[in-house]
Amino acid sequence: MSHKQHFLLSAKARTLSVRQVFELTEAQAFETFKEVRWGTGNVTCPCCGSVSKHYFIRVRRQWRCRDCNHTFSVTSGTIFAFHKLSLKVYLAAIAIYTNAVKGISALQLGRDLGVQYKTAFVLAHKIRESLMEQRDEAQLSGEVQIDGAYVNGHIRPRNKKADRIDRRLAIHQRASKRCVLVYRQKALPAALQAAINDNEGKDEPIVSGANKTITFVVKAENQADIVSLTDRVVKRGSIVCADENSAYDPLHARYDTRRVNHQIEYAADDGTTNNLAESYFARFRRMQLGQMHKFGNLYLDNYANEAAYREDTRRWSNGKIFTDILTKCMRTRTHHDWCGYWQGNKRQSERLAA
Repeated sequence: MSHKQHFLLSAKARTLSVRQVFELTEAQAFETFKEVRWGTGNVTCPCCGSVSKHYFIRVRRQWRCRDCNHTFSVTSGTIFAFHKLSLKVYLAAIAIYTNAVKGISALQLGRDLGVQYKTAFVLAHKIRESLMEQRDEAQLSGEVQIDGAYVNGHIRPRNKKADRIDRRLAIHQRASKRCVLVYRQKALPAALQAAINDNEGKDEPIVSGANKTITFVVKAENQADIVSLTDRVVKRGSIVCADENSAYDPLHARYDTRRVNHQIEYAADDGTTNNLAESYFARFRRMQLGQMHKFGNLYLDNYANEAAYREDTRRWSNGKIFTDILTKCMRTRTHHDWCGYWQGNKRQSERLAA
């Protein structure tokens, strides 16, 4: 009996290699950035928005605007503004980041690129910030599965049994404990996806399981946040699947809500499950424990969104993912939190959803 080959083992999944990126010349890397940002047409001034054949300073690879006289480069006004490394290194960083399906630590990225840890840390976070700012927050529909998972709440038990506390009680919980809340939209049946592709002339990959994931960070699963966020990201008339946590009780009045009791089963007799949400948390935990080891609350939302992005693009070729990430970076404006980070210019407060 023959078995269908997994997508990641197929040639379609491998359309780009890090070796190809490092073989580029700096001029080719420059042209790649330019094409992704502005296409093959005229260049746009990031200062005044003028689209024209601006004066090109060939030696410095910069332009001077014909209208406002502003001098700018291919990365001006983007997340990579004021860059000090060569453009090829930034392309290589995105390629390495793309291929790390469970995420990549700053230490490993720094070793691969030959840069110090501080440089790799900021570079990886700039990519995550771009994924966060450019994520698609269009409402989910059809069947949507919701669940929450807690991070940064572990309390190490005392050595002596007599000194140990009941870590389940609220009074003993750590103040840094946070909940990552995930919404996952179930994909249409494969036959229907194929029919849509044929009708619209598309060549989109056929995806089983979930096809869109949106994450939020809250202090805990609670009814107020659940209602607010669900109304924000889930269309009325959708089917919502959740577990028996009382935080999801108000959704019965707003959606066709179905529940599964995980104390007795993974899936209800009628097929109700939130295994798609659990699948997301499987990747999220492996990224947390196997790669990063620790998620700080300041940037927990970016880490959660990175895992969601990797889930949603799991059936894309690595070349397509690379181009998509680079495009998102070019569309993201220079970010205040990542300019002069190691000089003290850091985010002051965490980004909670509600």
